[in-house]
Amino acid sequence: MKDLPFQAQAVVGRREMVILPQMHLHLCAKVDTGARTSALHAEEIESFEEDEILWVSFVTRAGGPDSPSHQYRMHLHDRRKVTSSNGQAEWRYFIRTQMQMGDLEFPVELSLTDRRNMRHPMLLGRRALRRLLVAPGATFLHGEP
Repeated sequence: MKDLPFQAQAVVGRREMVILPQMHLHLCAKVDTGARTSALHAEEIESFEEDEILWVSFVTRAGGPDSPSHQYRMHLHDRRKVTSSNGQAEWRYFIRTQMQMGDLEFPVELSLTDRRNMRHPMLLGRRALRRLLVAPGATFLHGEP
């Protein structure tokens, strides 16, 4: 067997509880090695400029359509075309924030998209999973919901 080109920081399951401390959000994320980028459920997404700085405002829900909504206003990190799992390409806004998963903490880049029909409000893609190994048969290795 070939050696890994890096030292793995941790092993994660197919679902993990994560905290976005700057947003005061605690939510369940689906780990998806088939997705390049990570995504956060967002509604009412609007970009705007204030004092020559680009911002994005949006509403998110941590636990499904019946959970309380949270309004955010954050720096707009980027806007890129993303191809979704159904093959459709769309322009999405990206934010950057810190993410905690158990004892791990690192910055994560999140695209904002409507995930209300999805089971999990957040998806962790390959870019966020760098230096982590995925155990697809396990869940919540870094904390129970």
